[in-house]
Amino acid sequence: MSVSLLAVPSPDVPQLLAYTTVHLTALVAIGLLVTWDLARFLGDTWFTWLGAVGRRIAAASATVALTVGVVALVTLPSSAALRFTPSLQFLQLLSALDIAWAAGATLIGVRWLLGSKAGVVAGVFVGVVCVWSIWKYLTGVGFASDGGWLVDGSALVRYVLPYDMAAAVVAILTLTIGARHVSRPVHASAAHI
Repeated sequence: MSVSLLAVPSPDVPQLLAYTTVHLTALVAIGLLVTWDLARFLGDTWFTWLGAVGRRIAAASATVALTVGVVALVTLPSSAALRFTPSLQFLQLLSALDIAWAAGATLIGVRWLLGSKAGVVAGVFVGVVCVWSIWKYLTGVGFASDGGWLVDGSALVRYVLPYDMAAAVVAILTLTIGARHVSRPVHASAAHI
C-alpha cells in the first residue's frame, strides 16, 4: 500500500497541511477498522485466569495494542513514501499512535455498553476531534522551512494537549465502565457485528 504512495507528487511546504491531514485521517480510519474487526473476537475465553472485569480489560488492552501495532507499521512506510521529513514522520507516528489507542479503546468500551454501531460512532468522534486538534496546531504554527515539524510548546498546550487528555479520559472511562457492564456478554452477537 505504501509503495503506491511513491506515485504521489512530493508535497511543497504550502501543501503539507493537506497532505498530513489526509494521511493522519487515513491512519486513524485504518486503526478504527482494525479495532472494529478485532473487537468481534473478544470473548469470555480470553485471559481466563482473571475475573470477569479483568478479562474484559485485558482483552480490550490486547486488541488496542494490536491496533496500535498495525497503525505503527502503516505509518512508518507511508510517511516515508510521502517523503515527509524525519521530524514530520515522527509527528505523524506520535499522533497516529495516540489517536489509535484512544479511539480504539473508546470504540470497544462504548460497544460493550451500547452496541457496535454506537461504538463505531464514538470511536470516529474521538478520532475526528484528535485529528482536528493536530490540524489546528499545524494551521496555527505551520511547518519548518524544510517542511519539518515546527515544535511550539505553547501551541501544543493550547491546541493538542487538552484534547489529547480529554480523549484519554473518555477512552479509560468508557472502557472501564464497559468492562464492568455485566448484563451484556463480552462477545458480540451476530446482530452487533
